[in-house]
Amino acid sequence: MVDITPMVAQGVQIIHGYGDGRFRVGDVSHTGPILVRPENTLGWDVDPEANLAALDLATLGPILEAEPRFDILLIGTGTKQVFLPPALRRDIRDKGPVAEVMDTGAACRTFNLLLAEGRRVAAALLPVV
Repeated sequence: MVDITPMVAQGVQIIHGYGDGRFRVGDVSHTGPILVRPENTLGWDVDPEANLAALDLATLGPILEAEPRFDILLIGTGTKQVFLPPALRRDIRDKGPVAEVMDTGAACRTFNLLLAEGRRVAAALLPVV
């Protein structure tokens, strides 16, 4: 059997799966939207059915204010990619990270890949139902 799990540093969690409204990060299952950093995962208090235009810095605060800081924020928008308003993208950049928006599956795979490369990355993920 070939192990396709990316090699990551000790103590860093990867996203092992997603679907049916849930995520498996490290050895823990999470239901609903989540905020993922290499060190931990938190529930994300957003309505997964809401339009992403309703997101703001306060909604992303728990991930943007966390230490240590990171360079890239992946935003997984569910089953299809939805673009952020330019003002919010700029506000996120002013806080430090570059926001990259993609469907949730791509965001999960990209998170793992960037971790394997040793990059400082975090993710805000809406579930795929």
